[in-house]
Amino acid sequence: MSNPLAQLAFRVSLTIAAIGVGGAVLAAAVGLVLLAALPSTAAGTQLCGKNDVAPAGEGGYLAGNNVTGADTAQCVTVGDRALRVDSAEHHLPVGGPPAASPSLLKGCHGTVCSEGGGLPVQVSRMPELTSSLVTTQAEDGDYAAAYTAWFHSGPEVAGRPDGAELAIWLRANGDARPAGMMVAGGMPISGASWDVWFERAQGLNRITYERVGDVTSVRDLDIRAFGKDAASRAWIKPDWYLVGVEAGFDLWRGGAGNSVDEFEVTVAEQLAQQGPAGCTASLAVDESWPQGFKATVKITNSGGQAVRGWAVDWTFPGDQRIENSWDAAVTQRGRTVRAVNADYNGRIEVDRSTTFGMVGTGVAPKAVALTCVPL
Repeated sequence: MSNPLAQLAFRVSLTIAAIGVGGAVLAAAVGLVLLAALPSTAAGTQLCGKNDVAPAGEGGYLAGNNVTGADTAQCVTVGDRALRVDSAEHHLPVGGPPAASPSLLKGCHGTVCSEGGGLPVQVSRMPELTSSLVTTQAEDGDYAAAYTAWFHSGPEVAGRPDGAELAIWLRANGDARPAGMMVAGGMPISGASWDVWFERAQGLNRITYERVGDVTSVRDLDIRAFGKDAASRAWIKPDWYLVGVEAGFDLWRGGAGNSVDEFEVTVAEQLAQQGPAGCTASLAVDESWPQGFKATVKITNSGGQAVRGWAVDWTFPGDQRIENSWDAAVTQRGRTVRAVNADYNGRIEVDRSTTFGMVGTGVAPKAVALTCVPL
């Protein structure tokens, strides 16, 4: 870093492991730096340290050199929402992690957050989220020009995100190819066609949307639409959070001459909750015999937002006893019964339902009043 104050603050207070695209992770190692306290990056600020990070102009954007997969030298110049790769001596084979991922970041990652911007946002309440990106792309080298959106199980990340890494490749140069297996081809998203790749690696769902037909720039790219598609494939959970959006380059071989000339992320106001969570439950006897019965309990989301877990309580009118149950953890004390959701059916979207079943002894109950409580 050429700015002495920024250099001192970051070296004393923070070590950044990465803010990469397509595989790198931003991790705070020491303390919390208030980036607003640092001066704006002057045009022409150069970063050559592997983990150097600096503000990237107005709007709270950050820039990172991010040499994470090799010991080869690289320098970038940072401007106002812009980044240029001045030199890159990388020569890694394509197929593994990239040597470096120089990029710009908007949002939060670990204990570091860009200033403002509307992130993080919960997937189930994702507002309109668009981005514009203009790049200059080198003719030589093995690299990908791409976005990465990071998803985490909660709104704050104390290190590595644990949900998903969603990459949007605008162009692959040389031998660069997405990791994993292609699971769908030519998917129409945000006005273009995309091949979809997936792999599960290092505890993350890694998803890549590779554009059919190379481009160097996009305007108003609908980031939310990619998240919706990934969620429909069960790769992103509705209660996860989008914590950051990046744009830059994955570099395996070479990379000098690539630049992000313009980068902007726009997040609309987050969708409001439509009321508190709530649920109802009812019991129906499916079949009965002289000293036993089989019944199903239906739980319905009656509130204004998703239920993340539920418990159902009731009291039997007689000496009924539950002998067996499924799709819920059921306990009984005397006539009082409590059922709690299983790991896989606790979440119920608004106006949706789930069920669990039981087999009991005694005379089948004719009417039982059940109470449902969201957890």
